[in-house]
Amino acid sequence: MPMPGPGPAPWEYTLYIPHDPRAVGICRRALRDILTTHHLPTLLEPAELLASELLGNAIRHTKGPAALKLRQSGPSFRLGAWDTDPTPPPTTYPRTHDEHGRGLRLVDAYADDWGWFQVSAASGAAGKYVWCELDAKSGPG
Repeated sequence: MPMPGPGPAPWEYTLYIPHDPRAVGICRRALRDILTTHHLPTLLEPAELLASELLGNAIRHTKGPAALKLRQSGPSFRLGAWDTDPTPPPTTYPRTHDEHGRGLRLVDAYADDWGWFQVSAASGAAGKYVWCELDAKSGPG
């Protein structure tokens, strides 16, 4: 019996965006194209929601540019938002009926895992990176 192949080759994209709320929609469309190209249709809706929340926070709460980073390696798909503010995301969630601040609650509910880390100035892009992962095993491999 033949052994299964190693699966799809890992890939990574980074979309750098200006500090402009319209960039969130542009990134959602690019994300949809990228996931469709890589045959991951089951990730389209949750990934769009998560990218919208992470990038929306980056644009809403910081003053500089941002980036959406996408990566698949093995069974996990990671997306994240980099921004120029090193301040950690909040560790508590607002009440469910509050007007703002529900984004990380959605990330926590939809992502299989998430976290953040500060990015040092030595890397050339100081700030923070908030990431989340989705299980990509359900896509063809």
